[in-house]
Amino acid sequence: MTDNAMQTKVWGATGTRVSVIGQGTWYIDHGNHAAAVGALQKGLDLGMTHIDTAEMYDDAELVVADAIKGRRDEVFLVSKVLPNNASRAGTIKAAERSLARMRTDRMDCYLLHWRGGYALEDTVSAFEQLKKDGKILSWGVSNFDAGDLQEIYEVAGKGKIACNQVLYHLKKRAIEHSVIPWCEAHGVTVTAYSPFGHSDFPAPKSEGGQVLQQIAAAHGASPRQVALAFLTRAPAVVTIPKASSAAHAAENAGAGGLKLSAAEIAQIDKAFPRGREPSHLPML
Repeated sequence: MTDNAMQTKVWGATGTRVSVIGQGTWYIDHGNHAAAVGALQKGLDLGMTHIDTAEMYDDAELVVADAIKGRRDEVFLVSKVLPNNASRAGTIKAAERSLARMRTDRMDCYLLHWRGGYALEDTVSAFEQLKKDGKILSWGVSNFDAGDLQEIYEVAGKGKIACNQVLYHLKKRAIEHSVIPWCEAHGVTVTAYSPFGHSDFPAPKSEGGQVLQQIAAAHGASPRQVALAFLTRAPAVVTIPKASSAAHAAENAGAGGLKLSAAEIAQIDKAFPRGREPSHLPML
């Protein structure tokens, strides 16, 4: 059985603890607004206090605004700036737009969505100014490979990069080669996005699907909960599955107290081999 208590992990070098299972919001605005708000609020009720969004996600920030109304202090709130807005002035303006859309005075973390054409020095300078002004409490990056992480680390210095948000699911384990080790060595949290794949979760009758079902049955859990527990087994990793309904949010939250044995981890590792390190980091 899963433990009802949501596990937490320290966010970068900030000392703040965040829920190991958080809530993603990509496409959350494409369905029923009230249901989306309800799903996020149910997640908050169950301890999934880390909510991740982005200016790129159309009106997702507006959904988040309604979900966190009157509950802002419960939430660890993250959004992202698009690379084409990531100049020094553009980053500050983008952050201020996101704050206004989410009807809040600060973000707990603000990320560069992926690396673009602006100098990292300019984006980092903007992040540090936003921190100084109290508009963000920490900052990080997304879709950065180990080489990119080292480059921005050399720009920013020790203890500044709070997290790296990257694609990570059972069929895409590329970050295990270099990204997770780099982040663990430098005190950077890894946030796994799209942890169920992009409409590509293992089918129940597939070899891997059967392994997940067997382990799930042993814990009184679901295969998706087992997948989330596997992906967050490393000390630095948290994840942000999306839920479009309260029931789905509750299922995701149930993984927050699920602990797998070494033998179960080995079974999953064998069923979904990580493969060789690719030349380019996968991203959506």
